[in-house]
Amino acid sequence: MFSRLRKDISVVMERDPAAKSTLEVILCYPGLHGLLIYRVAHAFYQRRWFVTARLISQFGRFLTGIEIHPGAKIGEGLFIDHGSGVVIGETAEIGNNVTLYQGVTLGGTGKEKGKRHPTIGDNVVVSSGAKVLGSFTVGDNVKIGAGSVVLKAIPPDSTVVGVPGRVVVQNGKKVLDEKRSGEKEIDLRHDLLPDPVADVLSCLQLNIEKLEKRVLELERQNIQLSVQRFRQIEDNPADHGEERLAGSGRSA
Repeated sequence: MFSRLRKDISVVMERDPAAKSTLEVILCYPGLHGLLIYRVAHAFYQRRWFVTARLISQFGRFLTGIEIHPGAKIGEGLFIDHGSGVVIGETAEIGNNVTLYQGVTLGGTGKEKGKRHPTIGDNVVVSSGAKVLGSFTVGDNVKIGAGSVVLKAIPPDSTVVGVPGRVVVQNGKKVLDEKRSGEKEIDLRHDLLPDPVADVLSCLQLNIEKLEKRVLELERQNIQLSVQRFRQIEDNPADHGEERLAGSGRSA
C-alpha cells in the first residue's frame, strides 16, 4: 500500500513541474486524492459491495470533482492533472503511465450492457476537455489533443485532434486525410484544432458572395437592356407611337 502511494507521489513529481514537495502533493493534488479514493471503492466493488463502492466514489466526486466509477480498471502510474470534471466510466480500462488533464471524459455512447467504455493503452496523454466515447481501443503512446472527440479506435503511436477526432500524426509522420490528399499539410498545434462550425460559416459566406455577384450581374444586364430599349425609342419615335396606338386600340 505505502509503496504504491510512494509511486503515485513520484508520478506527480515527475510530470507536474508545479509540484514543489511531497507534502504539497499529498495535501493539494485532487488527482492523487481521487485515485486513492477510487482504489478503496474498487476493492469494495470487486467484493460485490456495489452500493458501498458507489457511495465511496460519490464522496470522492464531491471532494475532488473527479468521478471514477469503482468498476473501472486502472493500471499503474495514472496522473490526473488538475482533475476537475474528469469522468471515467464503469467499463473503462486504463493502461500504465497514462496522463489525463481536466475535463476528460472516458464515456459510453448508448444504453447497451457489457463493455461500453474505451480501453486506453500505455503511455497515453489525453489533453484538456477531450472526450473518448465508445467501446474501442486507444493504442499505446497515443496523444489526444485538447477538445477532441474520439469515436473510433486509434492505432498506436498516433496523434489525434479534431471533432470528430482524426489521426494527424502516426509513427512520427504527418498523415493526410484521404479526402484532402491534394491539399497542403497542416502544421499540427494543439491550440489550432479543426473548427467544423467555422468551416460551415465560411462556406455560407462564400455562397452569399457568389449570390451577391450574380444579383449585381443581373442588375447590370437589366440596366443595359433598359438603356438599349430607351435608345431604340429615341431613334424611332414614330414606330413607338404606332405601337402605343395599336396597344390602346386593342385594349378598347
